[in-house]
Amino acid sequence: MSWAAWAAAELDGVRSRGQWRSARVFDAAGPAGVLDGKDVVSFASNDYLGLTQHPVVAAAAHEALDRWGTGSGAARLVVGSRPVHAALEDRLAAWKSEEAAVVFPTGFAANLGVIATVARPGVRILSDALNHASIIDGCRLSRGEVEVYGHGDADHCAKLLAASSEPVVVVTDLVFSMDGDVAPVDDLARACRNHGALLVLDEAHAVLGPDVHPDCEYLRVGTLSKALGALGGFVAGPRVFIDLLVNRARSYIFTTAPSPADAAAALAAVRIVASPEGEQLRARLRSIVELVAPGHPSPIIPVVIGEERAAVAVADALLERGLFVPAIRPPTVPVGTSRLRIALSAAHSEADIEALVAGLDACWPSWRP
Repeated sequence: MSWAAWAAAELDGVRSRGQWRSARVFDAAGPAGVLDGKDVVSFASNDYLGLTQHPVVAAAAHEALDRWGTGSGAARLVVGSRPVHAALEDRLAAWKSEEAAVVFPTGFAANLGVIATVARPGVRILSDALNHASIIDGCRLSRGEVEVYGHGDADHCAKLLAASSEPVVVVTDLVFSMDGDVAPVDDLARACRNHGALLVLDEAHAVLGPDVHPDCEYLRVGTLSKALGALGGFVAGPRVFIDLLVNRARSYIFTTAPSPADAAAALAAVRIVASPEGEQLRARLRSIVELVAPGHPSPIIPVVIGEERAAVAVADALLERGLFVPAIRPPTVPVGTSRLRIALSAAHSEADIEALVAGLDACWPSWRP
């Protein structure tokens, strides 16, 4: 069989399982736009605070573009670093109240870099069962021994720690990307402290908190691509770890630096998020979450439907009403847990939320938590 024939057979299998995917072009600036020729409001973006459209963030990107051009032209350790990269790292460290921070081209690259650096051969990795794909791939690349503990189960993690004789890294999302729930950080930190383990927290979706400083050795992974409305990722923590990443993390060393425009946009966004305006944006987002799912800890609200075709059918019915809420299916989520993943933003209007709730009531009446 030729490689092209193999690829065609693989695609036939994808189609037969009803799992065909293709990128859809959404012509939008903010939640409202045109998808497949239809006016819709999107509830799929991770632009949680609406900063992709903030005039100060956009102006910062324009200024950087005029000063430094469209790309950095090289890796950070060659000639890719610009003053804006260093300024961004200093500001991120101050924002997170950590000694230092280092920026990566994406959040995915940040997880690959930190996990593969600290979890060397001879180290055991304990990973939450519902961790993001970037964490899973970082574990695979690390060459450490990986063991999965039950989702959010700090007791299970502690038992695995107690049975480990080698150095251990515990890694978890802080807010889980498909369920919107929060990891039991205090309990995980206690277990890590008792057993001398390093805790790695991916805070990519923690726009509404919690803002944590665990009582153990830890590193914090974040993103510039979601609440900050730009592109990139970062790791923050003790300087000794950050310096090690600069010298060892392959996804930092062997890739072109983030564009100056992206770095400048992120720097402007961090300043906004850390200001009274940022507090107001988070308060607005919190109030929007309360309208849809009172008490839910994050702007990610899952509506678990179960069977794939049923989830796609509900998503299609919502799209007919002008509401873009994509169906999330295996392998992104476990078999039997296909769902709608509602992502809320401070940029949504009250009318947007009313239309969403009415659409869910009509298309899947059992959706309410």
